[in-house]
Amino acid sequence: MKNTNHTKHFIVLLVLLLILFFVNISLGSVSIPFEAVFKVITGGNLAKESWQTIIIDFRLPKAITAILVGSGLSICGLLMQTLFRNPLAGPFVLGISSGASLGVAILILGSSVFGGFFLTSSVSNWSLPIAASLGAFLVLSAVIIAANKVRNTMSILIIGLMFGSLTSAVISVLAYFSEAEQIQQYLFWSFGSLGNLSWSEITVFSGIYFIGILGTLAVIKPLNSFLLGENYAKSLGINIKRNRNIILLLTSILTGVITAFSGPIAFVGLAVPHIARLFFTTSNHKILIPAVAIFGAIVLLGCDIIAQLPSSEFTLPINAITSLFGAPVVIWLLIRKKKIYI
Repeated sequence: MKNTNHTKHFIVLLVLLLILFFVNISLGSVSIPFEAVFKVITGGNLAKESWQTIIIDFRLPKAITAILVGSGLSICGLLMQTLFRNPLAGPFVLGISSGASLGVAILILGSSVFGGFFLTSSVSNWSLPIAASLGAFLVLSAVIIAANKVRNTMSILIIGLMFGSLTSAVISVLAYFSEAEQIQQYLFWSFGSLGNLSWSEITVFSGIYFIGILGTLAVIKPLNSFLLGENYAKSLGINIKRNRNIILLLTSILTGVITAFSGPIAFVGLAVPHIARLFFTTSNHKILIPAVAIFGAIVLLGCDIIAQLPSSEFTLPINAITSLFGAPVVIWLLIRKKKIYI
């Protein structure tokens, strides 16, 4: 009976995801009918070339980015909450996102401190993703080294938070010596964005994303065993240290690539795993991983629809929308259910 219910839930969520996908592409400063969107996606041509250009070059990449970012951050949040057995853990607790932010800050703000070498932030579309990736990799390396030095999983959580604080302090120093224009440019990046990627960037993004997802599917058994504690996992023959490092690496890869291409996007990774648990009432990661991925995509597509202010030429920061509309929903759900499942 439970499996049947789960199947029904997945069907409902997939239908909702498909609807929001088409709505997301249809709405904006120029309203485009659903039939036209469907025709372009299925390979047809439109009489209005401007609609075709808007859909293919702008709205379709943005909708795909929203799905990748929403699902990726949600899976990262689930991995961290399971590994640390902490409902407040999210994809950014390891400091990977802060490392990516530091890379971008050095690129944008660094010219005031380090000289003209860093005045290259506008050379190409790849400058910011590369800088963010290098910053994320730097912190990832430090976290992995630290993880091999300590036995307690909670110590890794604290180390990650300390790396986040350290990078934030460096960014603050860089901002203090920077010009107002540079600070504004960095601030706009920190708002997060789903609509700035070209098809070549999405190809790279999705390739790294799918590597992270495939790796996550390979650690479902260790994740389920971690729920009952490390001693229980050891009794099942799980290699704690190896699987812990794999989970940290997968989370870092996904969080790093998402932050590199879309900026730091809050709330989704922390809240969506709780929504999925409340909806499916299970702790089995075989069900939770696809569930949080679909929920995350739905949430971010919905937030992006709100951020676009349909029929308006203005677009609100996606970071503000995810927290502004998402946090009250999670608070309401938790008050209603009165229990968090981890």
